[in-house]
Amino acid sequence: MAESPSYEGAVTAMRRPIAAAGTGHWGRLRDLLRQATLAASSHNTQPWKFTLAERSLTIRPDFTRRTPIVDPDDHHLFVSLGCATENLVHAALASGLHADVRIHDDSIDVAFDDTTPVRSPLFDAIPVRQCSRSIYDGRPLTATELRILEDITQGDGVHAVVLTAPPQIETVLDYVTRGNTTQIGDRAFVEELKTWIRFSEAEAVRTGDGLFSRTTGNPAVPRWLGSRLLGMLLTPKSENDKCAKQLRSSAGVIVFVSGANDRQHWIEVGRCYERFALQATALGIRTAFLNQPVEVAPLRAQLAAWLNLGARRADLVVRFGRGPEMPRSLRRPIEQVLA
Repeated sequence: MAESPSYEGAVTAMRRPIAAAGTGHWGRLRDLLRQATLAASSHNTQPWKFTLAERSLTIRPDFTRRTPIVDPDDHHLFVSLGCATENLVHAALASGLHADVRIHDDSIDVAFDDTTPVRSPLFDAIPVRQCSRSIYDGRPLTATELRILEDITQGDGVHAVVLTAPPQIETVLDYVTRGNTTQIGDRAFVEELKTWIRFSEAEAVRTGDGLFSRTTGNPAVPRWLGSRLLGMLLTPKSENDKCAKQLRSSAGVIVFVSGANDRQHWIEVGRCYERFALQATALGIRTAFLNQPVEVAPLRAQLAAWLNLGARRADLVVRFGRGPEMPRSLRRPIEQVLA
């Protein structure tokens, strides 16, 4: 009987460098898909399906991996598709393929043409990017670093608001705290979250998805124990205290904003976020979502009013700064994401 891989072994295998030349056309495309799936997704649900053709591929949503309580309109799901698309574009270029991206309401078409390979810092960041839910060092970024990060977030109908002043951070914390209190007080939210937590290494390796306990700074334990502990320890106060420490240790917060509240813009938000996260990683900067203010609809409207966004949607809230590396999350095998 074959021995199951260790968690670290599974991480290494999934996040290995892109294959060298000579793997063949279809091998190269599958390797590009592996790089695409290293993108961020809500709860690490990986809600995507890929259809391969000779010189193109299509990315579609996998609605069987929805999170209807935290994401009732599938906003985060379509943002995740945009994240995967952005990884794919950089990986393709490094492999000698130019990716022409066409975004539709329910799919993304990517056509490939041969070009000179270009290995960019953003491509190199793909296997090491992570959502680092840790305490950062509290140091501010330089003006140059902030400008680089702000510039790279611009997209088609998407821009970002960067907040670094302490009073701004405290206002964001107030929104996060109120969002936490609402969500943790919702039994359906907690039950949905629990289904995506992978409490032990064995469970995380078996599923290849979800939120592994150690990636959030918690110990790995059997599911029966972790489920009970979560019920006892996950309280509004405990989460609010943790978020306060995390947010106050950060160099700043960036809010992604879309000009229209539709799927095409949500996908573009995902592309812009992933580009930001890759650039931050290339600069040695950590990032982590704090999306409670945009997941609770009344708070999202209040956040938009505070930021003077008018009718535009506040899509994502992300903190950034320098801090320690955390254990990395896993991904499912390529066979499971092929349509």
